Amino acid sequence: MVARPTLTLGIGPMTVADLDAVQRIERESFATPWPEHAYRSEIEMNRLASYLVGHIGDEVVAYGGIWLMVDEAHITTVAVAPAWRRRGIGAAFVLALLDLARARGARDGTLEVRLSNIAARRLYERFGFRPVGIRPRYYSDNAEDALIMTTDALDGPAMTDRLARLRAEIDAAAPSIDPTATDSTTGDP
Repeated sequence: MVARPTLTLGIGPMTVADLDAVQRIERESFATPWPEHAYRSEIEMNRLASYLVGHIGDEVVAYGGIWLMVDEAHITTVAVAPAWRRRGIGAAFVLALLDLARARGARDGTLEVRLSNIAARRLYERFGFRPVGIRPRYYSDNAEDALIMTTDALDGPAMTDRLARLRAEIDAAAPSIDPTATDSTTGDP
């Protein structure tokens, strides 16, 4: 039996050098992908924006971002490359984005998600996001409504305990990333 190398997910700031890979994942993940120039503008000019990428080895496998508006962190996007889904990378990204939000002084987190995207909604609910409203006909490709979700106070005891528990779960599962496993699931982190 040959031992497989342990793969580690590294998460760090998105750079212009990451944009080709980010755009590939974007096209594979969303019906109406953001154009490349939008991400370039976000990382070069939008002072409210912070974007992260995840690497396994030299491969970009995921990305996500927030806008910090006063004391609210708005998750703008989270996407995982189809070949790397269902391995905990989406959860690691939501945690990293919430950590970034807390470090930048955010009081709470918000996001929009398609009503039909049950897998993403469950992921966000694990992290304490709860439904607070609907944005009618929010998505331009099919006029689907968006569910608005928000968290309790990020620095409050409930969220602090939740994030610590989830961090321990994510850290314990990290060595299980298998480079030879395949997954045909699409559309959800």
